[in-house]
Amino acid sequence: MELKNRIWMTGSLEWFAYIGADEVYLGKREVPIPLEEGDSWINDYGDAFRIVGGEIIRLGKVEPPRKCW
Repeated sequence: MELKNRIWMTGSLEWFAYIGADEVYLGKREVPIPLEEGDSWINDYGDAFRIVGGEIIRLGKVEPPRKCW
C-alpha cells in the first residue's frame, strides 16, 4: 500500500506526518508498522488516527491510553 502522507521517524523513534499542511505527532511504539489500510491507533496525547484510502486521517481527541508500570 502506498501512503499519500509524508511520514518520518526521528532519532528518538517518534513518528511524524504531514496531515494537510500540519506537522503531526503520530506516536512511538503505538504506530502499527507496516501501515496497512484500516489500521488505527491512539498516541500518548490521546490523538486518534486511522488509515483510510491510503491516507492517514486524524479522528480527533480521545482519552489517552493508561500505562501500567
